[in-house]
Amino acid sequence: MEHAQPRGLNRRRVEKLLLETQPYHSASSRIEALSRHFLGKPYLVNPLIGSAERPEVFVASLDGFDCVTYVETIVALARASCPDEFSQWLRRIRYKNAQAEWKHRNHYMTQWIRNNARSGLLRRLSPRDVRMTTKQRVLDIIPKLPPVNARFGCVPKPVLRKLIPHLQTGDLIFFSSTRKHLDIFHCGIIVRDGDAVRMRHASRSRGSVVEQELQNFMSANRMAGVIVMRPTEGDLRF
Repeated sequence: MEHAQPRGLNRRRVEKLLLETQPYHSASSRIEALSRHFLGKPYLVNPLIGSAERPEVFVASLDGFDCVTYVETIVALARASCPDEFSQWLRRIRYKNAQAEWKHRNHYMTQWIRNNARSGLLRRLSPRDVRMTTKQRVLDIIPKLPPVNARFGCVPKPVLRKLIPHLQTGDLIFFSSTRKHLDIFHCGIIVRDGDAVRMRHASRSRGSVVEQELQNFMSANRMAGVIVMRPTEGDLRF
């Protein structure tokens, strides 16, 4: 894997963050502490650099996020023990086979989920008492990217109430779109305090990283269902 530093990486800030979260030994506790740290950071539209015509630039800013870069930054930090490891994990999470090129970026979130599950970073939360449904989409909303046939399972909106008791702090939640040519329209991080279930996410409408009641978000947005992925514990090799 390449070890070139990403643009925007502030090694001192990363070192300080990782030092502060050293006492947290589980993936869920580290994700909770790290995701809390960035509450209030601004929402950025299109924070990544690269397109079919413009060379990809691997970036790692801690100063602002969209919903995807917020989630992947937190997961990468939670896995890392030093700035170089953070860069390596972020590259691995964002790009298929860790190749920092536009064509290898996980553009659609079902690709992001599948590739990170295959690498062992995540596992799907699929309780036996919660019914799943299968969705099929032809993903073609990204210019110059060939259409992608996607088939994925999600928990349909009418039965989400059965999924909520199974959610834990640190779970990643992805919201399936009702549009024919889009798989996932938003994502966030679950934080649970007893019966209270909230989501931390980079919100375009609110302009920053926020924490809100999960039920409020689900009530305010149309969706076909959700996918929940749980970060795994233990060491993984690059």
